[in-house]
Amino acid sequence: MRIVVLTGAGISAESGVATFRDSDGLWEGHDVEDVATPEAFERQPSVVHRFYDERRAALAGVGPNPAHEALGRLGDVLGDDFFLVTQNIDDLHERGGSAHVHHMHGELRSALCRGCGARMSWTRELSDYPPCPGCGVSELRPDVVWFGEVPYGMDLIQLQLTRADLFVSIGTSGAVYPAAGFVQYAARHGARTLELNLMPSEGTHFFDEARHGRAGELVPVWVDEVLAGRGG
Repeated sequence: MRIVVLTGAGISAESGVATFRDSDGLWEGHDVEDVATPEAFERQPSVVHRFYDERRAALAGVGPNPAHEALGRLGDVLGDDFFLVTQNIDDLHERGGSAHVHHMHGELRSALCRGCGARMSWTRELSDYPPCPGCGVSELRPDVVWFGEVPYGMDLIQLQLTRADLFVSIGTSGAVYPAAGFVQYAARHGARTLELNLMPSEGTHFFDEARHGRAGELVPVWVDEVLAGRGG
């Protein structure tokens, strides 16, 4: 059985990672237009850099939870029959044991050079405008997909969805596209669909099955079910 799992902010929120968008529509007190668009970076790069520098530094104070660890265990067993795509820009899946994670919205611990286009691992601040290690130009920006930009690897994601026997959405609101449309895309290609979320998402009605509660409780139980079903 080939499984595609999509994770969103809800799985990392249980580890203490602040979610970008609050109930009032603000991202940690900022308007989206101030910190999460290409236009914002052109207008006030120092503000944007400080925002992401703080979030990058905060990763040191959080760790993976049982949901991340359960998905790492599932990936170890299923290998190439498992594809994990996340909307999250933290590295908790990797620290939870997942060897292969597709970050469709980029990564906090990565930088993108606007000069040469290179993407590179980055753990330091960007607000002091360091030069790109590759081309030497001081044009580094957070390697994060902002509103108005195309998520990474959409062709690969769509290919994996067409091959899936089961699509599982974990900790997502079902409100942000294109990820919110994955369930319908997978279903059209024959996959069964399952939602694991704290509460019903905006797209719950698209799923064959929905279980609601904390990811740290639901995901390990579901993973055990999958492994038991294949004698793992």
